[in-house]
Amino acid sequence: MSILTVPAAPTTPAYPTNPRKTLGELLHELGDIPAHRVRLHPYPGTATEADAVHATNTQRPCELINGTLVEKVMGVPESFLASLMLQFVGPFVRLNKLGITTAPDGMYKMIHGNIREPDVSFTAKARRRNSGGQVGNWCPDLCVEIVSPSNSKAELELKREEYFSSGCRLVWIVDHRIRTVEVFANATSGVCLREPATLDGGAVLPGFTLPLVDLFSAFDEGMQSLA
Repeated sequence: MSILTVPAAPTTPAYPTNPRKTLGELLHELGDIPAHRVRLHPYPGTATEADAVHATNTQRPCELINGTLVEKVMGVPESFLASLMLQFVGPFVRLNKLGITTAPDGMYKMIHGNIREPDVSFTAKARRRNSGGQVGNWCPDLCVEIVSPSNSKAELELKREEYFSSGCRLVWIVDHRIRTVEVFANATSGVCLREPATLDGGAVLPGFTLPLVDLFSAFDEGMQSLA
């Protein structure tokens, strides 16, 4: 187990005051993501919540970031790992009547109007509010991100910063390639867990534990069955 200390992600206003001049500036603003994930229709900077909902319902999940639609790209390994996390967290939440969990297409509105879709999330029943539509008007208590090849370090830092600014209390970043789970109780410092460490829910999911050996062995078994 090692302690992580990372610089706070730059805070970006919902709509930049200075118009961007290049594609490179846009990609940097979005966390240095690959260009193929950026939707050009609606034109970057003009997309709305309705556009994000329509894209997620009819094409593929898209987050709304500073008026730009950004596709969530998950391969089969990452999607499977997200489903495993739900299989471990979901029953604990349900049996203890703690609240709700959602999958990668669960849409939540952040503090400045962006819409994020954590790969797995938990919202305590005491905090949940009526969304009035497909987009929850709150940030979950727990947000889990499964690292995909197209995720950059800067993108994950921006997400983590936005989650905590919007009311999140715990973030897990799971990377099956290096078999780690980074645990953050705030935006700037965390703990990196490796096998055989045990992940726990802290104050957000008190009593929940998950040995990483159980998580990654289940992942290995499932992926090997496809070989």
